[in-house]
Amino acid sequence: MSAIFNFTFVPWFRSVAPYIHMHRGKTFVVGVAGEAIAAGKLPAIAQDLALIQSMGVKVVLVHGFRPQVNEQLRAKGHEARYSHGMRITDSVALDCAQEAAGQLRYEIEAAFSQGLPNTPMAGSTVRVISGNFITARPVGIVDGVDFQHSGLVRKVDIAGIRRTLDHGAMVLLSPFGFSPTGEAFNLTMEEVATSVAIAMQADKLLFMTEVPGVRLNPDEPEGEDNPIDTELPLAAAERLLAALPTPQQPTDIAFYLQHCVKACKAGVERSHIIPFATDGALLLEIYMHDGIGTMVIDEKLEELREATADDVGGIIQLIEPFERDGTLVKRDRTEIERDVANYTVIEHDGVIFACAALYPYPEARTGEMAALTVSPQSQGQGDGEKVLKRIEQRARAMGLDSIFVLTTRTMHWFLKRGFAQVDPEWLPEARKRKYNWDRRSMVFVKKLV
Repeated sequence: MSAIFNFTFVPWFRSVAPYIHMHRGKTFVVGVAGEAIAAGKLPAIAQDLALIQSMGVKVVLVHGFRPQVNEQLRAKGHEARYSHGMRITDSVALDCAQEAAGQLRYEIEAAFSQGLPNTPMAGSTVRVISGNFITARPVGIVDGVDFQHSGLVRKVDIAGIRRTLDHGAMVLLSPFGFSPTGEAFNLTMEEVATSVAIAMQADKLLFMTEVPGVRLNPDEPEGEDNPIDTELPLAAAERLLAALPTPQQPTDIAFYLQHCVKACKAGVERSHIIPFATDGALLLEIYMHDGIGTMVIDEKLEELREATADDVGGIIQLIEPFERDGTLVKRDRTEIERDVANYTVIEHDGVIFACAALYPYPEARTGEMAALTVSPQSQGQGDGEKVLKRIEQRARAMGLDSIFVLTTRTMHWFLKRGFAQVDPEWLPEARKRKYNWDRRSMVFVKKLV
């Protein structure tokens, strides 16, 4: 195994560890669109779900079957009909749905039964349990349209699902429900997944879909200047949903967003829209800082704030790699604990991703910004600028006219943000006495106007 692999793998694996600890014992409801299975993504999705479950997450998997049912209908020379974004399920469509569901359950169970050596499934034991966990009722007639055998979720057998999960099995649900009289109803994957997540107060609801998520400017085409909005507060999601037309098909922006909003309003902590086209999308969304799709949440996860004593460990973990490679001057734990009130941090999901300290020199009406650090996971996303602005605000509040930094490697970053180089003799007397002439750090000053 190469040294380069070791150098990249070890820090990466350590950076993932907080998320592994955070999600252990949590319940995730994962809705997989039938299009993902039709596109051949089932083996990779099964591998990722097996890995997620092995790290202590309880998984309820809900599969869709829209394209599979349509294929069965075409084979029988029958037309697929929709209204209000739902299938109109006549007797032929109901038969096709039952056939498609049976076939898909077989394929999904087979995917989780693999265990070939040298594959991600080697040594895994995933028990997949299906059952009549959903009680349904008919949609009925809406705006003059008779939906016949199409239904809505009436009740979820929460106790049955929890017992199954507690025994270490994964629960597999098809978009079917049964009435107390035994009548079968065709449901939608989205409604089943949302209803189950709400009923169980799941920790996450994740939709693996044809769309990559919601873009920062939903009305504009995709591009580098219009990326996916990875964190959408509930209030903003509700405003966007109100401005969008009623969704008719899965590719409409509001189609999955409406279910994410509904789940979040009903107590599900986080709801996600992620693209099944991206290999490892589930892992990227769950175990990485910003994920890959759109997450709807009732409050912003990322918090820019002043540090407390509880943050000392996180600050040390963040800055240590940069101290080792010489980017930062080494600070011992005692110094950081003593000066922790000087630090500003960005915390995301309980993990410190950026920090900087402000050491004021009031006699010279200036202050030093030290230990400015951004995690490699979130570099290039503006966290450095956020911390810099907060440091500037703190300096102004102290009545300082400028801030300065000492650096040997990141001078261009500071020059682009309004700093100007000065001679070390410019430094306040107290700081000049501590200046390391062997290190030959360059001094940059920014005036606060």
